[in-house]
Amino acid sequence: MSNSQKNEPPGAPARTAQLTDPHALRAYAHPTRMRLVGLLRTEGPFTATRAAELTGESVASCSYHLRMLAKYGLVEVAPGGQGREKPWRATARFTQWPNYSEDPAVAEASRALETAVAERYFELITRAIEERHDLPREWQEAEHIGDQVLYLTAEELADLGEKLDRLLRPYEDRQGDPAARPQGVRLVQIVRAAFPLPQRPGAGNEETSIAPDSAGGPR
Repeated sequence: MSNSQKNEPPGAPARTAQLTDPHALRAYAHPTRMRLVGLLRTEGPFTATRAAELTGESVASCSYHLRMLAKYGLVEVAPGGQGREKPWRATARFTQWPNYSEDPAVAEASRALETAVAERYFELITRAIEERHDLPREWQEAEHIGDQVLYLTAEELADLGEKLDRLLRPYEDRQGDPAARPQGVRLVQIVRAAFPLPQRPGAGNEETSIAPDSAGGPR
C-alpha cells in the first residue's frame, strides 16, 4: 500500500485500479462503461436510474454495465439503497494497464482499450472546441491544445511522465474534498499523450530518422 493510500480517509477510493486481465481490459474498453466510471469519479455515488439520466442510456443498460464493471473491480455498491436504487461508486480515482506485456492476449487487449480511450479523448476535445464560445472569456483564454516534438531517450520519456504526475498530484485532493476547492474552480480534463514517432525507412542514423508531423508545436 502506498503512502497516499495510507493517508486516505476511511471509505475513500484508492488512487489507482490496476487492470492486467485481458477480459477486464476488454470489458473496460466499452465506451459506456468508460463513461460511467468517469462520471462516478466526478459525480458519484449514484444509482442506475441517475446513470441513465446522465448518459442517455436505459436504466437496464446502465445496470448491466455497472454490474460488469463491478465484476472487474472498477465499481462497487455504495452503502444505502436496494435493487435498482442502490447507489454505485468508483473504487479508484484512476485506471492503469500495462503498456507492455509478453502475454499476447494482454498486449492485444491493452491496445484495444487504448484505442477506445483515444477515441473518447478525441470526442471530448472536439466537443470542447465546439462549445468554447459558451465559456467566459477567461476560460476560453486559459484553454490550450498543442504539441511539441522533442529528442528523448526512453528513460527521459518515462522520467517526464513521472514529473508530470508529480506536478498534478497537489490538485487531486480537490476531487473528493469540496472544501479544498478555491472559488471559481471548474472540472477540467487534462489529456496527456507521448509516443515515439515513426522512423523513415532507409534513414542513415537516429538523428535524421524521425519523421515529425507535429500540428504546430507548443501553445
